[in-house]
Amino acid sequence: MARRRGFFAELQYQNQLAAKQRAQAERVQARAHAAAVRQAEQAQRQAERASLAAARASAAEQKAAEREAKRLHDEACLAEVDSLNTELAEIADELDSILSATLTVDDFVDLQHLRVSATHPPFARADLEVPTPAVEPIPAPSEPVFVEPEGPGGLRGLFASKQHLEAVAQARATFDAAHGQWQAEVAAIPIRELEQTQQRNAAEQQRLRDLEATRAAYHGECRARDAEAVEANEKLDAFIFRFASSEHAAIQEYVGIVLSNSVYPDRLSVEHDYEFDPSTSELTLTALLAPPDQLPTEKVYRYVKARDEITATPLSKKALKDRYAGIVHQVALRTLHEIFEADRAKHVQTIALQVAAETTDPATGLQCRIAFVAVAAERDSFMAINLHGIVPLATLEHLGAAISKNPFELVGIDEAPGVRRR
Repeated sequence: MARRRGFFAELQYQNQLAAKQRAQAERVQARAHAAAVRQAEQAQRQAERASLAAARASAAEQKAAEREAKRLHDEACLAEVDSLNTELAEIADELDSILSATLTVDDFVDLQHLRVSATHPPFARADLEVPTPAVEPIPAPSEPVFVEPEGPGGLRGLFASKQHLEAVAQARATFDAAHGQWQAEVAAIPIRELEQTQQRNAAEQQRLRDLEATRAAYHGECRARDAEAVEANEKLDAFIFRFASSEHAAIQEYVGIVLSNSVYPDRLSVEHDYEFDPSTSELTLTALLAPPDQLPTEKVYRYVKARDEITATPLSKKALKDRYAGIVHQVALRTLHEIFEADRAKHVQTIALQVAAETTDPATGLQCRIAFVAVAAERDSFMAINLHGIVPLATLEHLGAAISKNPFELVGIDEAPGVRRR
């Protein structure tokens, strides 16, 4: 099993991993957007042609429409093949540039950059900060107005008829009832306004209690985040002091930070075991690779129109062997380079490195570790090598490394003589 990362090593690893995932997501999103645009355009063209074909409805035109639909389908499949092959090319480029990717950056880790600050999310209950609306005055209804029924005109109007008197009496009764109801409604307004004001005040008091409790919880979480940041920075200060004092454990932690800062392609997991010996200034280090069966085997995708399917052409056995061997050789040199370059204080003077894979032993069914490269490198002689443009296998041979002739088929090295072969 690989060594568990220390606090700062894990922090650095997660930061680097997040940055890599963001970059990958942007690439995937760009490919998906381009594919979606193509498909939308194809669907639009197909719908327009289908609509025209249906309107004409002749047998010949229907066949032409079917041919056009088939052509558009083929275009969509070819676009998917292009996307798959683009992804394959990206994976191949990442695996082929394992070493060169680290040569373009400075692997030194400025420990001050590991200082953290608390990041607080916005207060989630902004709705509680809005006061309960004030009670609006209840408008009084309009007062009813008595309108007397018109009486008969002429000489008949001089003498009130029985019917007119009855109509007036009825109108008066109706008016009195309406006016009484109006008076009751007007009289009830203050009571209704009081009830609404009490309800509003109760709601406002509840809002204030909820706001106070929610704010207290939020500020408590902020204080906890601030305290975590302070504690982390205090640990960092102590670590920087211990590292400057060449403390054994601090040097090991720094090695872990450097290795955690080295994020490999998604298809190639790499873990590390390491131990620093202050008495000899030597770092014993094992880089554990994913076994070869975890790497992609496709060479190219193509669309077979006759069968209407997308198929993958596999890489040849030689190509798979060469790719995995190249990965092993690159990882070995990359690991040596990153440690030596990052260790500006020159605590590590020599590195005894193995590159290995953990797999299941077919004979026992148990986990076993197979070493593919073993090499000892001294700082000054290694740093004198110009890694730009070298052949990794030749460089390892120059360093006197023990090298597996076929890591793809899990053929290990003979470790009996040890790693110091020169």
